[in-house]
Amino acid sequence: MTTDIKEWNIEDEKFWESTGRHVAYRNLWISIPCLLCGFAVWMMWGIITVQMSNLGFPFSTEQLFTLTAIAGLAGATMRIPSSFFIRLAGGRNTIFLTTFMLVTPAVGTGIALQHPDWPLWVFQLMALWSGVGGGNFASSMSNISTFFPKRLQGTALGLNAGLGNFGVTTMQILIPLAMTAGIFGALGGDSMALVKDSGWIFGKITAGTPTFIQNAGYVWLLLLVPLAVIAWFRMNNLHSISPDIGGTLVAFLKITWLYTLGFVPTVIGLYLYLPAPTGLGVLNMWVAIALIMVSTVFVMKLAAFGTMKEGVQKQFAIFKNKHTWSMTILYVLTFGSFIGFSMALPLSITVIFGNQHIYDAVAQTWTHVKNPAAPSALTYAWIGPFVGALIRPVGGWISDRVGGSIVTQMISAIMVLASAYAGFIMMQAYQSATPEIYFTQFLVTFVILFAASGIGNGSTFRTIGVIFDRVQAGPVLGWTSAVAAYGSFIAPEVIKGQVKAGSPELAMYGFAVFYALCLVLNWWFYLRPGAEIRNP
Repeated sequence: MTTDIKEWNIEDEKFWESTGRHVAYRNLWISIPCLLCGFAVWMMWGIITVQMSNLGFPFSTEQLFTLTAIAGLAGATMRIPSSFFIRLAGGRNTIFLTTFMLVTPAVGTGIALQHPDWPLWVFQLMALWSGVGGGNFASSMSNISTFFPKRLQGTALGLNAGLGNFGVTTMQILIPLAMTAGIFGALGGDSMALVKDSGWIFGKITAGTPTFIQNAGYVWLLLLVPLAVIAWFRMNNLHSISPDIGGTLVAFLKITWLYTLGFVPTVIGLYLYLPAPTGLGVLNMWVAIALIMVSTVFVMKLAAFGTMKEGVQKQFAIFKNKHTWSMTILYVLTFGSFIGFSMALPLSITVIFGNQHIYDAVAQTWTHVKNPAAPSALTYAWIGPFVGALIRPVGGWISDRVGGSIVTQMISAIMVLASAYAGFIMMQAYQSATPEIYFTQFLVTFVILFAASGIGNGSTFRTIGVIFDRVQAGPVLGWTSAVAAYGSFIAPEVIKGQVKAGSPELAMYGFAVFYALCLVLNWWFYLRPGAEIRNP
């Protein structure tokens, strides 16, 4: 079969049964593992930073949190240009190239991790580069949305996003496993000895154990190269969706150029935000995010050229629709929470439960010393993202039947309560000489948060499929996922700031307030009597 398909009318039942179903599901099953690897490379810094601490890399807790935040910010920003790739370059061309692009940050990270004496900016650069994997989500979801009829949008997008989100869990399980052995032989480099106890899915790994931290990057080569080849030979471009590709090389140049336009404002914004010696430290977090988002959109509109410029301008019509903005906020509620907690949770477990917190009443100061009974973040951090990703297709499936907004309303209420209770637990643990006694409650509460956000991921995408037509649905999916992905920057930075202030519970209380506002927003736009669009 040719890689470019000209006739594509999947709302026609006969066409869907005779041709569309086979093509759509073939593209979906290839898309899922490619997206999984994108998530894994993007989110790997959440686990890498924990092991960097365990190996005694010469960086503070705040600097390690910053590495996860940089990767999160870059991945979120890359979703803005990525949301336009499918129309401008075609699905097959986009998935192939964006998957193959992940090889560079994977190899670069592996090399950098073999040199703990290298300066902080090298690791920050690798974290920034890993953001390419975060961008892949927008193009992948935009692509799959074009292959399925509206009645199956919730299920198809739920499968792609939900199973793709397993990249977080896969990474959190595979990286600790890969670091236990020299699986690449002499080519992979020498091991380093753990300074602190570490762990993996099967339990604790004691200090002194040889560890190949560089495998956290190298291991993804085993998946990325064959997946890129499969995508090249078995996926399709849809002519009705991408009529002006202009040839494969032109398509690759469009993708590369638009990604470059995303990286430039990201680097400038980070330079203004990050403290010395990396940056100037003159902006706060919220101003930096707003500046990067606005400048990325402005630069794309200004610097696009030829047919690419016309395509970008057409898709900018989504910003005139108020429902683009309401659904953006609701997707921050769901996916923003999922990805933010996935990035911040491993290091949060290490900081809050890895130390005994002892208060000196006379000096009125806190002392934080190593906790011999500490749970290992690498043993438990994967459980929440696993549940959230596993249940996401269920959210899409239920929403196809009862309505996406009803499901979103229910999970919003659950997230308000769970977030507030998580903050209460964190407060008790961070003021205890035996914080491990609170860990089970902490873990269960976060699993509930991940499950609710996972179901909500499916329900919000289903709502987008109902509200917007096929031309606008793809760009809206891309835009909302881009803004929501800033949760991977916000959560580590907010939690880091509150941990440093000695009040981590305030971060979770703040999230609970935001979730309550989303509860009201969802009801007002999509559930109240007289709403412009009721769903149902």
